[in-house]
Amino acid sequence: MNKTARPSALAPFRIRNYRFQWPSDLLTSWAFEVETLVLGWYIMVQTGSVLLLTVLASLQYVGTLVAPVLGMVGDRIGHRDLLVVMRLSYTALSSTIMALALTGHLAPFNVMIIVAIMGLIRPSDLGVRGALLADIMPAEQLVGAISVARTTQDSARIAGALTGAGLFATLGISLLYVAITGFYLAAAVLMFCLTRPKKSVATGHLPANNRAVPRLLGDLKEGIVYAWNGPGMRAALCVAFLANLTAFPLTNGLLPFVARDIFHTDQTGLGYLSASFAVGSLTGSITLSLVSGVRIARLLIGATLAWYAMLLVFVGLRTMPVAMACLVLAGIAQSMSMIAAAVILMRTASAHLRGRVMGVRMMVIYGLPLGLLAAGSLIDLIGYSAMGSLYAVSGLIAMLAIAIRWREDLWPAHAPANGG
Repeated sequence: MNKTARPSALAPFRIRNYRFQWPSDLLTSWAFEVETLVLGWYIMVQTGSVLLLTVLASLQYVGTLVAPVLGMVGDRIGHRDLLVVMRLSYTALSSTIMALALTGHLAPFNVMIIVAIMGLIRPSDLGVRGALLADIMPAEQLVGAISVARTTQDSARIAGALTGAGLFATLGISLLYVAITGFYLAAAVLMFCLTRPKKSVATGHLPANNRAVPRLLGDLKEGIVYAWNGPGMRAALCVAFLANLTAFPLTNGLLPFVARDIFHTDQTGLGYLSASFAVGSLTGSITLSLVSGVRIARLLIGATLAWYAMLLVFVGLRTMPVAMACLVLAGIAQSMSMIAAAVILMRTASAHLRGRVMGVRMMVIYGLPLGLLAAGSLIDLIGYSAMGSLYAVSGLIAMLAIAIRWREDLWPAHAPANGG
């Protein structure tokens, strides 16, 4: 065990398919992050409305409710093929924004429409790539592989935060979207280079007869019921929903508002705040990929509680350097919490249902747009600090309730969720 613990961070790259999936996921994550940052700042500058900013962020997750359907499609046609189609779709949509920007026809309303369309499929990307990862990786390397895979998102947030804001200021949105479109296209090509994993080869074609709808609904129900009743799965899903509802809004969609109205800085300052959280997240991912024997379910409890504690401190800060340090610590806890939830789901899910299980996992991201929309209204009513404190305290209490309610599934060392 100890012999394989240290090189676990690089071990996944010995597998050919992982050497293609990782850079494909990396480019996609970079494009996601730069695009989110640029469009958020664009809407904030063009409209000056924090409510529209939260609406924009919410539109990116409108597809969370249909994520189990896409997961089911992935289970049937293959997760690799589904990701190719999805990433070609991102390419087409970003090309539209690029064309509008280059011709001078880009407007907030156009951005909202395109983001809403992309939001139908984009939330499922993480779930489908997670299901594909579980298909191509041996079970004993799953924790390390998921941790290394998380670095694609973490490094993307750092790169997007530090370069995206600066490039937006110097090059403008049109030229920046040329690069974003190129990233999406390259990601699709790399994904196409994967060999179809044996475990994810289509388990059956999508039904085309008059019983298609009942059969599809039956498959969808099977996946949802399975995910909700698996040992430790229900607790992991509840933690994921809670985090999206009350934790991620503070460091995702609201960050442009926090940068401009709380810390009184520009897009460069926004980049520093966003990068700080990402540096912490990357640190947590790399750390977890280098250790072995971790009780994953126990880590889920401790890391989530630490995450909310850091957010409670962050919302009361008004000094940039201290706030950045706090975000680094929050990022470390967030990374470990979300990796633990993903490992619990992937470790206990049957191979033929992984797409649907991760689809259900992506469906709980619907808590994020709900939390963002509520936060936008609460800021107008009670102010930013009170809203942030309310979210953090509520998250702490709810997480303690989850840990107590499912303590038999999460705490014992021999519990399946802990790898026992």
